[in-house]
Amino acid sequence: MKLDPFYLIVDSAAWIERLVPLGVKLVQLRIKERALSDIRADIRRAKAVCAAHECQLIVNDYWQLAIEEGCDFIHLGQEDLATADLAAIREAGLKLGLSTHDEAELATALAARPDYIALGPIYPTILKVMSWAPQGLDRLRDWKSRVDPLPLVAIGGLTVERIAGVFENGADSAAVVTDITRNPDPEQRTLAWIAATRSFRGEG
Repeated sequence: MKLDPFYLIVDSAAWIERLVPLGVKLVQLRIKERALSDIRADIRRAKAVCAAHECQLIVNDYWQLAIEEGCDFIHLGQEDLATADLAAIREAGLKLGLSTHDEAELATALAARPDYIALGPIYPTILKVMSWAPQGLDRLRDWKSRVDPLPLVAIGGLTVERIAGVFENGADSAAVVTDITRNPDPEQRTLAWIAATRSFRGEG
């Protein structure tokens, strides 16, 4: 499986409606602490936008809703993986991405036979308080050697200026949140990410 090198992560369908039409081809909808009815509505809105723009939608955590809404890709953290029904996910035909932060989590993730592995945080991140120190590029390179041929997603503290480093050290895709959503001009920053990852997309 091949992932687009630019992996946008946002917390609402409104962001997806705003940024996906610019040319985003891979986006995760990661919603926290909202009513299930609101999350379902956002999934439906996001799914419609992504279908119209040939963008791969990945739903974070809410695998039951993803199945019910006919989505085809989910991402789980380790806590959610521990309680998820992997058999039901597979039976529904969903692809699966998993987060990892240390050796034990990598072993757990690989045992679940995911479609990609994510490692983070690569750099310090302001998104949330992390229990793990920044992984760095050496760890990224080591992880790639161990998960190959699965795609490896780098996440945490990534900026346009750091893109080349993560790809040179084994990442197949670079996930970004705050470098876009907290930028004064998210649209222009999104276009900058698309342009900066073009060569890794095989577009020259």
